[in-house]
Amino acid sequence: MQADSAHQAAREAIARIYHAFETQDVALLREAVTPDWAYLPEPPGQKPGPDQMIPVFADLATALPDMHIEILDTLVQGNRVGVRAEVSGTQSGPLMGIAATSKPIRFAIHSFHELRDGRIAKTWHLEDWLSVFRQLGEAPRVLRQP
Repeated sequence: MQADSAHQAAREAIARIYHAFETQDVALLREAVTPDWAYLPEPPGQKPGPDQMIPVFADLATALPDMHIEILDTLVQGNRVGVRAEVSGTQSGPLMGIAATSKPIRFAIHSFHELRDGRIAKTWHLEDWLSVFRQLGEAPRVLRQP
């Protein structure tokens, strides 16, 4: 019974962080993660903590204003949670230097999270950007250089 409640608490923490990302809600992110939250790989020039996502959230709000995140699988083991999810939305603004295309995109994300006191203390996160570039029909300029 105790394992079930721990798993439920982990799933609730995961739901909070993904909803914060989906809605670009920094206040909710601050509730979902610890003040020293580590996000790997770190956004360039940012320090640990939820506020490192403020510029990322601003970019997402412009690039994918209708972004939706669907959690497909959640695996809980102790204080670690693995998540397989899918992001979808319409590229309505610049994304990694690619001008708005108004094309719908859908891509996989995979994350592992470490929990501490019911909040997420560390996240290891990967996104399938190659599939995004294929759907948009181009890659960022930095990837096209010889």
